[in-house]
Amino acid sequence: MKYQIGDKVLILHSNEEGEIIDFINDKMVTVDVKGVKFPVYLDQIDFPYFKRFSQKKLFPEKKEKRYIDDMRKEKVSNEPKVADGVWATFLPVMTTDEFGDDVVETLKLHLVNRTYNAFEFIYKQNFFGKPAFELKNSISPFQDFYLHDLPFSDLNDNPSFDFDFMLTPPDKNKADHYESSLKLKPKQLFARIEELKKKNEATFSYLLFEQYPGRPYEERIEPGILASKGYKVYNAKEARRHLEPARSVIDLHIEKLTDNWQQMDNYEIVSLQLKTFEKYYDLAIAHMQPSLIVVHGVGTGRLRDEIHDILRLKKEVKSFVNRYDPRFGYGATEIFFQY
Repeated sequence: MKYQIGDKVLILHSNEEGEIIDFINDKMVTVDVKGVKFPVYLDQIDFPYFKRFSQKKLFPEKKEKRYIDDMRKEKVSNEPKVADGVWATFLPVMTTDEFGDDVVETLKLHLVNRTYNAFEFIYKQNFFGKPAFELKNSISPFQDFYLHDLPFSDLNDNPSFDFDFMLTPPDKNKADHYESSLKLKPKQLFARIEELKKKNEATFSYLLFEQYPGRPYEERIEPGILASKGYKVYNAKEARRHLEPARSVIDLHIEKLTDNWQQMDNYEIVSLQLKTFEKYYDLAIAHMQPSLIVVHGVGTGRLRDEIHDILRLKKEVKSFVNRYDPRFGYGATEIFFQY
């Protein structure tokens, strides 16, 4: 190969010199220019020797005498930094297959902080709702943080990327923490990568949040005021006794939920099924159940997929599985909770 790690190179479009610190693929490298690291294509760099030779004079020019009063002050850039939020950025690493086509091998994932705040964060990357990678660290203002590599083949496993941010130092007027979740479908990612190739760009990004939220206002209502207005006031520790009983198995077949299902369209049917699922999911959590079986049937798989999408975003879900059961076949999902 023409270049090696550690080679000094010239960035053609900016006429700056840098150092190669990593090879992304056979067409791109990562360079370091005065502490700033970024990817460039190989056709955008060259060795700096020709530049140095062409600028070198055989006889040094005679320097004109200059006095201290004539020295120009160094220019300081007054351009403000643009604060536009916190982003998750993906860098596709491409290789060439046996047919000569560029294919994506891995995705390098970075957390980019373009705000004036520093954050501590907890990052979790999940497959089908089960944790695959977890990291706890901090990020300074206007810096980026490398998280990990994601094999491109794993995109078919419905990955999700969950972040929990906390201000450093804490601010009494701001929220204690802020959660942001990113769920990418393979079809969307493929489209972004193709768009990237056409524009000849190196990365694509998703906004996690633009501004860190303020502390939510909590209005306190005295129990005595509620009781005087005719409301029943219960002890929170005993509230579970007043809830509807939970179920260990819920059957979402529409004929089990309503007698008028034949007059309903598909949208109304799925909406009722999901509403019923949410109800008994919340009851299972309130009663601290260890697990819940949801019978959704086989069919086209639309209801199952909708339920699985919801479960991936629920923090109480430890795991869930859709496996063969002699009672339901493959038409049920078992959910396991964590408290």
